[in-house]
Amino acid sequence: MKNKKQYIISLILDIAIIALSFLFMVWLKPGSRTHYLPAYLRPFIGFSILWVFISILSGKYNHAKEKLLNTFKTCMLANFYITGIVLISIFVFKRLEYSRAIVIGTIILATLFEFIYIVLFTAYRKEKAYHVDIACNMSKKVRDMTVKKKREEVIVNFPILEDRSQSAEEMLKKRYLHKFPQIFSLITKSVNLGTIHKQQAKVINSQTFFNIENYEAQTQQLFVNLHKLNDIKRINKYMLKVNENLKYGGFYVGSCQTLQDEFDKIFVRFPKFIAVLIYGINFVFKRVIPKLPIFKQIYFIMTNGTGRHISKAEILGRLYYCGFRVEDIYEMDGRLHFVAKKVAKPSEDLTPSYGPIIKLKRIGHYGELLYVYKFRTMHPYSEYLQEYIYENYQLEDGGKFKNDFRITGWGKIFRKLWIDELPQFINVFRGQLGIVGVRALSEHYFGLYPAELQMLRTKFKPGLVPPYYVDMPVTFDEIVESERKYLEKRSKHPIFTQIEYFHKAWWNIIVRKARSN
Repeated sequence: MKNKKQYIISLILDIAIIALSFLFMVWLKPGSRTHYLPAYLRPFIGFSILWVFISILSGKYNHAKEKLLNTFKTCMLANFYITGIVLISIFVFKRLEYSRAIVIGTIILATLFEFIYIVLFTAYRKEKAYHVDIACNMSKKVRDMTVKKKREEVIVNFPILEDRSQSAEEMLKKRYLHKFPQIFSLITKSVNLGTIHKQQAKVINSQTFFNIENYEAQTQQLFVNLHKLNDIKRINKYMLKVNENLKYGGFYVGSCQTLQDEFDKIFVRFPKFIAVLIYGINFVFKRVIPKLPIFKQIYFIMTNGTGRHISKAEILGRLYYCGFRVEDIYEMDGRLHFVAKKVAKPSEDLTPSYGPIIKLKRIGHYGELLYVYKFRTMHPYSEYLQEYIYENYQLEDGGKFKNDFRITGWGKIFRKLWIDELPQFINVFRGQLGIVGVRALSEHYFGLYPAELQMLRTKFKPGLVPPYYVDMPVTFDEIVESERKYLEKRSKHPIFTQIEYFHKAWWNIIVRKARSN
């Protein structure tokens, strides 16, 4: 609350600073003040809106806990962008009649006033001066904890039951799953049923919560639901309840109809031109509408939440989000069947990525965590599948995963055209990313790098244009060496290296059509 109040005060003071700077420059300018004020009033209002908008994007007003030097850098960067946009606008719209003394003078004077305010505010808070060495040492501790921080899995293996007649195997095979031999076979591949007591194994075929709400926490070893997840109204809530009921090391077996299953079913049944129309309508009604804030409630009222389209990546990602690890998956009868093991507590992340613009947690400058903005190119909950993808899919040329099913069809187009990267300019305005620099990596991917390169990476700010586009490495090891060469060179010649890599990277991108698939 205190920071929010300070934010509003800073914004109001900044508007006052702009107005005073403008009035002072008009007063200082020789000539009739009665001419300048009416002629410049409307452009000044537009300039003020631009000033506040860029300042908010850059995080200029978020200096309640910032060090002095960081605040100065953010202020300078924001005002630099504002100056560039204003001068380009004057040239493009051919408004050369505006006095450059008033325009540039207002910006310079406002910047000086801002610096005075920042110094006074910092002195008032009695903050110590910013020292890079101290920041590096403190941030190193943060980074070390971040790199080591993985999902804390509890590994539990149940012992073999001495009395095999008490195991769940015969009960499942002859009673509950005798009509589903393929599901029974899938379970036996991943689960040693000789360790599961028949009193702690439950099989249901239901879409309601009633059948799982009456179990005590951590009392079950195996839970099987033969009903598809598409019809369960609150999927996460349901999985969290299953997680709560299972013991650590217990198994959850379920199924869902994926987008691909729905696609195949429609295109096999109907001619292509009709199938395209039917699938398109289904996709909008059962996939898009259930994710929109207002229409979602309408959809749930009309259908009770049943029949939603769910992608393979989303359902597996939800499992990891809810504390499970996927042991096996199997496609049969138009459904994706899975066996998942309870290995951890559910994720504490309350805002998994879901909308068109997503925030991805990345390792930034000094090892501090930052959120990088991008347009969505993957299915929802894909970020929780990093470990699964790494364990089950190989890295291809360029350090990407082969056959990464998390990427959507339009996502591939966005990546080819770099559309998905555009929101990262928000991070540039905020001073979290530079134009040239190594990629900001996820915690899992960052952990694959050698320790000494991890340290070297965190000494510099990540960037939009990585050294990849200069050397065009093929294997993961070549990517590592490419980044090492760039970072060591930047340590010795920071300015020259940035100019050199910017020029070479854009030459390869524009002339040689280099792309990171």
